[in-house]
Amino acid sequence: MTMTIDRDEPLTPAGRLFVQPEMDQVINCAIAVDDPFDVDAVKLEISNSILVKHPRFSSIMVKDSCGRERWRKTEVNVDDHFIIRREPLTDDPSISDEDAINEYLADLSVSTPLSVTKPLWEFHLLLAHKCAVLRLHHALGDGISLMSMFLSCCRRADDPNQRLTSQGIGTSTSSSNHRRLSLKKLMKVIWYTLVYVIEFGLRSLWLKDKKTAISGGAGVELWPRKLATAKFKIDDMKTVKKAISNATINDVLFGIISCGLSRYMDLRSPKALQEGLQITGVAMVNLRKQSGLQDFSQLMNSKSGVRWGNKFGMLLLPVYYHKGGSDPLQYVRRAKAMIDKKKLSLEGPCSYKIGDIIMSYFGPKLASLLNYRIISNTTFTISNVIGPQEDITFVGNRISSVRVTSTALPHAITMHMVSYAGRADMQILVAKDIIPDPKVLAKCFQDALLEMKEAARVVCKN
Repeated sequence: MTMTIDRDEPLTPAGRLFVQPEMDQVINCAIAVDDPFDVDAVKLEISNSILVKHPRFSSIMVKDSCGRERWRKTEVNVDDHFIIRREPLTDDPSISDEDAINEYLADLSVSTPLSVTKPLWEFHLLLAHKCAVLRLHHALGDGISLMSMFLSCCRRADDPNQRLTSQGIGTSTSSSNHRRLSLKKLMKVIWYTLVYVIEFGLRSLWLKDKKTAISGGAGVELWPRKLATAKFKIDDMKTVKKAISNATINDVLFGIISCGLSRYMDLRSPKALQEGLQITGVAMVNLRKQSGLQDFSQLMNSKSGVRWGNKFGMLLLPVYYHKGGSDPLQYVRRAKAMIDKKKLSLEGPCSYKIGDIIMSYFGPKLASLLNYRIISNTTFTISNVIGPQEDITFVGNRISSVRVTSTALPHAITMHMVSYAGRADMQILVAKDIIPDPKVLAKCFQDALLEMKEAARVVCKN
């Protein structure tokens, strides 16, 4: 029995942004397991999980008489949310499970929106490939909320009766970067914040990256896609991190991206590139008090201060084209210098607050237009979620990989990385008419890390 209209709950400003046609976003999470799925067991697990009891996952989206989107409580029929594929995705035996699943996800990213006649989530079971694809609309929450929700359905591999601990899901308490500021540091905070907020404004108007072989633009979100996976070892990234004072995994990641993109563009157009050419990425930064995935019970506790939903800011992160040199660690040093300035600023919180104000006072059309223009005027999207640090199971079945991608954007390259049990997989979604060979791009990233690791070992020995 549904609630009456006066009990409907309005979408948050961020939720309204993600249902606009220009920014409509669905998160596709592929969970590969060791053994074939038991369909009935999976349905039973989901039926008894917090997923179907959570208000967002048991509501449909409707519009009131003023055209404003609202959540309306409804009965959930779990069977309506399952799509079961028993046959292989391809008849070609030379195509691996990974490639077949990536092709399936690439097609979903441009051609299959979620139905608004039911709550905005689906479970695709690809039985022949031992893979489940959990599709969730971004209006339900951000990657941190949604991944934390799914992990509440999982158990530890070494003890199937135990849910994941906070340590197991990679949570950590982050301290403020702005405590006990000296006058000099305070002036830097103000200056960097002002510069970066102005750049946001310019990016939403006319300032854009120079055209390169990897550039997208307005309308590219409708183009057909390809998907490839770059695979990293967390220990390799940590080895590189140790070689550079006070570096972080994110510094290493952006060094890899800078080096990998430079390598790839050298392959595509080696004579047409200017040394130091800026390539700007759009990244989402978690604004919660804790970094990494969250304890789901805390997300559901309104008094915890950790709230459910979309709680992230946007950063513009420039990387630069450089021809290959003798020291691959220079890419990480340059990335660290850039990210240190971003950390010192209040760019993330300001972007979140400005977006909230525009949405609340000027409406979703203007907010989505400005966000769309920012993405159209930059080159790539990147996100990085710290996943479980230990092996986990779903319905008693060990999970072998967790990979995430999303609906296509005007960028020709969208990258989402999730770490899991010592590994990190980065899904690289590309517009195939612009980047026809995403596996080559993935190899550029992987080779960059391996070269950085070897250089880091030499530095550490010395």
